[in-house]
Amino acid sequence: MKIFVINPNSTTSMTDKIAASARAVTAPGVVIEARSGIGAPASIEGHYDEAMAVPRLLHQVREAEAQKADAIVVACFDDPGIGACREIATGPVIGICEAAVKAASMVATSFSVVTTLPRSVPIIEEMVRRYGLDHQCRRVRSAAIPVLALEEPGSNARLLVRAEILRAIEEDRCEAVVLGCAGMADLAAWLTEETGIPVIDGVTVATKFAEALVGAGIKTSKIGAYAPPNPK
Repeated sequence: MKIFVINPNSTTSMTDKIAASARAVTAPGVVIEARSGIGAPASIEGHYDEAMAVPRLLHQVREAEAQKADAIVVACFDDPGIGACREIATGPVIGICEAAVKAASMVATSFSVVTTLPRSVPIIEEMVRRYGLDHQCRRVRSAAIPVLALEEPGSNARLLVRAEILRAIEEDRCEAVVLGCAGMADLAAWLTEETGIPVIDGVTVATKFAEALVGAGIKTSKIGAYAPPNPK
């Protein structure tokens, strides 16, 4: 089984971290092929960055299809271009936001999301509503850190994320926390131990969901919304 994990931004150190997190949870025989959005913004922080990243993401999806990908994980919490990716992919395409919030709804009756910058909060709130889980999401919070701070050795980003999770537990009375950025993928186990509640990383969950769907023989529907694009 071959799963392509695509980081839509162009920061390769983040792609390497994302790939390591995905490989840490896959079953024997599952191959993780990691790709970056070469030519895309260095980080995705808002609607403009997302729009600029999507054409490169779609190029990577086409490349994955040419290399017989069984499934694709889009490793950005904005779930950019998911519908378009599903139109051109044969196997499942899993966004890490959708995977993470749906996983949270299965293990807790309530959850909060901790993301990076305040500007991402309304974007994530809208996605949670779209996925039908706003009734379980207590709050979307920001740790007030740029995405690329997560890649800087010696930064206090992980401590700021931890502090925001502890505030979420106290103030939101949530039972789980979802990490609202793929760049936080390597923090989930440590944060779970530190805070005493499930802290869910979308990269690992999306990878396992993709693995499960492929194992069950399920592909993307090609009737209706995810039919291949019409020739132009």
